[in-house]
Amino acid sequence: MIKDALAEAEERMKGAITALNNDLATIRTGRASPALVERLEVEYYGTAAPLQQLATISAPEPRLLTIKPFDPASLKNIERAILASELGLTPNNDGKLIRLVIPALTEERRKQLTKVVHHRLEEARVAVRNIRRSVHDDLREFEKEKLISEDELARGEVDLQKLTDRFVEQVDEVGERKEAEILEI
Repeated sequence: MIKDALAEAEERMKGAITALNNDLATIRTGRASPALVERLEVEYYGTAAPLQQLATISAPEPRLLTIKPFDPASLKNIERAILASELGLTPNNDGKLIRLVIPALTEERRKQLTKVVHHRLEEARVAVRNIRRSVHDDLREFEKEKLISEDELARGEVDLQKLTDRFVEQVDEVGERKEAEILEI
């Protein structure tokens, strides 16, 4: 019973790390990455769709992204979505392809992005701690209902804390990598 609760906690914490990685992938660094625009919502025939479903996105050069829509009619909508996003990029449209030149980051912009990363990391830590609290409440409930003993509860709490510490450490490692990537010139 405790093992099941800990296994569930581990899966949910892995999900939090995955969500953090996906979230951080959209933060711009000095080099071009298709992940920057993949999840950008584009208005397409009255519904919002992620850009990756509407176009092929590639990075032929370190500072260039190319976006080739499957449907040429969606070109203007994709361009509008990029301009409306908080990426701060200006699309160049040649009628068939959109080119996004990724400018070098200024020192000030790097510091702003680092703050955004720290904010997202804290959100991920809070998510991991919320999972811990939820599972901890479940363990206490098991003990109240006499499904586990006090000793088993204590061991479960220790294991849960070790699991939480491990995942908070992973969050910190992900953050350090992203920060190094942003600050790299």
